[in-house]
Amino acid sequence: MILTYQLSNGIEIPKLGLGTWMIDNEEAAQAVVEAVKIGYRHIDTAQAYGNENGVSEGIKACGVNREDLFITTKLAAEVKSYEEAVSSINQSLKALNLDYIDLMIIHSPQPWMEFGEEDRFFEGNREAWRALEEAYQAGKLRAIGVSNFQKEDLDNILSNCTVKPMVNQILAHISNTPFDLITYTQAQDILVEAYSPIAHGELFKNRKVKAIAEKYDVSIPQLSIRYTLQLGLLPLPKTVNPEHMRDNAGVDFTISDEDMEFLKNVEHIEDYGEASHMPVFGGKLK
Repeated sequence: MILTYQLSNGIEIPKLGLGTWMIDNEEAAQAVVEAVKIGYRHIDTAQAYGNENGVSEGIKACGVNREDLFITTKLAAEVKSYEEAVSSINQSLKALNLDYIDLMIIHSPQPWMEFGEEDRFFEGNREAWRALEEAYQAGKLRAIGVSNFQKEDLDNILSNCTVKPMVNQILAHISNTPFDLITYTQAQDILVEAYSPIAHGELFKNRKVKAIAEKYDVSIPQLSIRYTLQLGLLPLPKTVNPEHMRDNAGVDFTISDEDMEFLKNVEHIEDYGEASHMPVFGGKLK
């Protein structure tokens, strides 16, 4: 929780963050307070989560100086114009009640209702990125990045930007690790963040993963989080349970090269249970 990665602009970002996806606004404040109490300093939210206000309350109540926290939020996936992006950035600053946001990213290259379709919204993403660049240069944002961007989406920004993305937040976990995208992203000096590092809980069902976790005398979440860290990724496990927060941070061990190779080749998860309808897990919103 204290160790950091350095972003391409020199900003330090804690290697482990608390994700807040699917945490209700009413629960978000207490989740932030509990996480900070345990030692977390990196909190990840988004406009689409509907809990920026709750996160703000948690920041205010946690008892830690603002400058000692790293707060990330995300521009809604549907925002694909410069004017909308400027307005949305200011809305997040107001909702979070902050003078600056440590990291703001485009949540998806495509609106959620059109996720996975042919249109990559290249022009809209360039417009949204321009607004992020201006807010960054104005000091409203300390770092800027993207999420769910594939190579072609990254190239669209890289070939048109004045400030390169510093982060690409993607789905990455044991049984679903997009190695080509990770390698390409890291080659551009862009940090890869891994959301749902425990596969939205589906890894608990995998006996082979369970056996390796038992070998190291750790939990499946600890093994999963450590796996992403050893790939140079930044994991963002989400929970409101303080015991789980503490467990998720207990990753001071090393997975052997042999076991890492095995974990890299665990059979791909096709079914994410109740979350399968979510676009990021291969579903389609209706």
